[in-house]
Amino acid sequence: MTDPVEPLYTEDEIEAARVLFAQPATFVMGAVKMDAMPETSLPEVAFAGRSNVGKSSLINGLVGHKHLARASNEPGRTREVNFFLLAEKLRLVDLPGYGFARASRSIVDKFQDLGRAYLRGRPNLKRVYLLIDSRHGLKAVDAEALDALDVAAVSYQIVLTKADKIKPAELAEVLERTTKAIAKRPAAFPRVLATSSEKGLGLPELRAEIARTCLGQ
Repeated sequence: MTDPVEPLYTEDEIEAARVLFAQPATFVMGAVKMDAMPETSLPEVAFAGRSNVGKSSLINGLVGHKHLARASNEPGRTREVNFFLLAEKLRLVDLPGYGFARASRSIVDKFQDLGRAYLRGRPNLKRVYLLIDSRHGLKAVDAEALDALDVAAVSYQIVLTKADKIKPAELAEVLERTTKAIAKRPAAFPRVLATSSEKGLGLPELRAEIARTCLGQ
């Protein structure tokens, strides 16, 4: 007889995280340079990913607000590092997207350099959540982001988005493939989470992961 598998998060952790994310969440600012960013006294987690991977939708889903983080219809429109304050205890940070072709190369370089500077220059950054569209899995452009995170030596975790758009068996395959792909990366957190902002799938677990990472809850 095999031992039962322990849950990743206890019921108490899930509930404490639900209460935390039900508290007020507000937009603080969008910064276009390092010296304009908020002071570093609060823990932060950042969300990164290809353009239109669903960063804004995920942030809104986590805090239960439809319009806290604003998505643009034009890929690559987010050219600032956007800060959101949750419960006066931690910040959620939306990093500029990558992997689009409409902006000029000089503009792309400018705000992607800003994202890299943020990764290197925030001692209060606890983890980066790298969002990957579950329908497509890891692409070559994502490998560049993984390399940058490894170089910055920032703990990061893969979060699959839009998990409701594929069949459960396909999702299981993507989870397995992604877990294997990051297994030897030095800064990668080994657990891959699957989420759907539309259906709420995986959001309680992601809230619990963020609370545990930032506040030890």
